[in-house]
Amino acid sequence: MSRGVALAVLLSFLGSGCGYHTAGHAVTIPDNVRTVAIPPFVNQTQTFKIEQMLTAAVVREFVTRTHYHVVNQVNDDADAVLHGTVLATYTTPLTYDSQTGRAASVMVVVSMKVALVDKQGKALYQNPSYLFREQYEVPRDINSFFEEDTPAFQRLSRDFAQSLVSNILEGF
Repeated sequence: MSRGVALAVLLSFLGSGCGYHTAGHAVTIPDNVRTVAIPPFVNQTQTFKIEQMLTAAVVREFVTRTHYHVVNQVNDDADAVLHGTVLATYTTPLTYDSQTGRAASVMVVVSMKVALVDKQGKALYQNPSYLFREQYEVPRDINSFFEEDTPAFQRLSRDFAQSLVSNILEGF
C-alpha cells in the first residue's frame, strides 16, 4: 500500500467522526425525570382563555407522545416543571375584499416564553421567544358570520404544542 493510499484511508477514518448526528436523537431531559408538572400557563394578554387552549394542547401532546407522567400542579412528585407565559397576541388583517373594503383574511399571532426546569431550578429547556401564526378567512356573508379567531387559536395551540414537545425531546 502506498503512502498516499494509507494517508487517504487514515484521513477518511478521522473524518468519519465529525460529530454530526441525526436530528431527533439528542435528549436534554435526564433519565431521572419521570413526572412532569404542567401548571396552567400565565396569560399576560387580553385574549380570553388563550392560556387554557395552549396549556391543554401541550398536556395532550405530552401525554400522547411521551412516556412521562403528567400532572397539572407543581408538587413534590414532579421531577420537572414546564412553565409557560403568553406574552402577547395580535390580530392583523392580511387581505381586504375589494368590493366592501372589509378584511377578507386575518392573521393571529401569539408570542410566548416557556421553560422546563428540574427540581433544583436548573433549566432543562427554555425558549423566551416562541412566535406562532395562524391565518383564517372572514366570511363574506354577514348573516352567516361566525367568528373564526377561536378555531384559529385552537389550530395555533396544536401547532405550538407539537413544536414545543418536539423541541424538548429532540434537544433543540
